Amino acid sequence: MAKIQLNGKKISIKSNFSILDLLKRYKLTNKKIAIEHNGIIVSKLNYKKKYLKNNDKVEIVHFIGGG
Repeated sequence: MAKIQLNGKKISIKSNFSILDLLKRYKLTNKKIAIEHNGIIVSKLNYKKKYLKNNDKVEIVHFIGGG
């Protein structure tokens, strides 16, 4: 078990939990989003490869259209 900070809130995740797993948990896989992991923007191609560990900080930003 690991504890991470997601958009400013502490949550618990399993070991070997990837960013893609996090997106699946919150049903965000088909949304237009940007991910920041420990201050660095993560490419969509790396969501599956980037594993989270204790005390990581993740920010998820949604894109909303408007005018």
